[in-house]
Amino acid sequence: MFDNLTERLTHSLQGVTGRAKLTEDNIKDTLREVRMALLEADVALPVVKAFVDQVRDRAVGQEVSRSLSPGQVFVKIIKAELEAVMGEAVGLNLAVTPPAVILMAGLQGAGKTTSVAKLAKHLRERQKKKVMVVSADVYRPAAIKQLETLAKEVDVTFFPSDAGQKPVAIVEAAMREARSRFMDVLIIDTAGRLAIDADMMEEIRQVHAAAKPSETLFVVDAMTGQDAAITAQAFNEALPLTGVILTKVDGDARGGAALSVRHITGKPIKFLGMGEKTDALEPFHPDRIASRILGMGDVLSLIEQAEHKLDKDKAEKLAKKLKKGKGFDLEDFRDQLQQMRGMGGLGSMMDKLPMMGKINPSQMENAQTQAEKQFKVMEAIINSMTPQERRNPDIISGSRKRRIAAGSGSQIQDIGRVIKQHKQMQKMMKKVSGKGGMAKLMRGMGGMGGAGGGGGMLPPGGGMPKF
Repeated sequence: MFDNLTERLTHSLQGVTGRAKLTEDNIKDTLREVRMALLEADVALPVVKAFVDQVRDRAVGQEVSRSLSPGQVFVKIIKAELEAVMGEAVGLNLAVTPPAVILMAGLQGAGKTTSVAKLAKHLRERQKKKVMVVSADVYRPAAIKQLETLAKEVDVTFFPSDAGQKPVAIVEAAMREARSRFMDVLIIDTAGRLAIDADMMEEIRQVHAAAKPSETLFVVDAMTGQDAAITAQAFNEALPLTGVILTKVDGDARGGAALSVRHITGKPIKFLGMGEKTDALEPFHPDRIASRILGMGDVLSLIEQAEHKLDKDKAEKLAKKLKKGKGFDLEDFRDQLQQMRGMGGLGSMMDKLPMMGKINPSQMENAQTQAEKQFKVMEAIINSMTPQERRNPDIISGSRKRRIAAGSGSQIQDIGRVIKQHKQMQKMMKKVSGKGGMAKLMRGMGGMGGAGGGGGMLPPGGGMPKF
């Protein structure tokens, strides 16, 4: 996400961060590069112009000239203006008489039906809402069945509809049912449009009038760049939108849509669709996105992701086990690998870590792919062991290694590498469980990726074990 923009902006700003003094000339050169970076990211021209003008006005004013570290202040201005372009974080308005109705609209192929399921799951799990979903899409084959399948997957109530019904009639019946079953939220999936079509727009106006939604969200594909903002603006002229959901953000290395939508439409982005899975939906936080764009990471989102996706029971069980002085065995190691993959894999986590923006995107992608493959091999090796071997790896002899290698489709030397990785992880866990655990852990991690590897989890050179 934003890989190309992050790379270009980081490179552009390197020229000013080390300067003791900023002049109009070096600010002008840097802003020219920033402008090019934004245009290459497919940010709309009016947005680029307004952004650069605002940064210039602040940079050549008193704010920078009086600072002891003007280069750092300049980067701070860039970050603040990125946040201003994207607007403030705005949550859903659900403070109405139940059920709160959310109407989802958008062009065909933007991922609207999947977004309905993602939003339903988000509301059920994070806000503890009782959610019902209904499809008013009577045109696309299997649209209703698709939503029914997704509703079952995310464990929310599905209101059945039929392709022979009128959309307004479907919505009215769903609202009656939602009231009778004391639902907190009703999410309506409408028919996707191939373009801004007069007849279809009239239909969705009628649906909107019948539903009286507290939220009317426009679902738009981030891969379309600034066209996403232009389409949302045209839609907003026909329908009173309250916000936007950007989908396929994980596949958009440019980020033009995220930086253009608010400025052009005046409507806030409320959520980002970060993948195909039903849990791949993130609330939109402009300050965190600005940090990611500038290569500063997004640790807050990473913590939230961990809180919602990590198995708390397993974490507590492991903590109690370590406190009792029992070892961190290979079954625990496998659980950690599985939970990391459950958080979206290494790629999802690295995207939110500080300084990752300074790594070449192609190198980053290659490293992530290799790491994901290696995690799968490690998991297969551990699964091929007996329960006794997982609990006590010291009994794994040469003959046992041959059996495990044959069962996991790996080489004998790979078994040794997994056992070595486990021993390194075991040392880290001992540091955490002892007195002053976190301080010791952070000191131990200081050597991760260093010349000696220290007590870190990664081997010398900072890479994953090679299989």
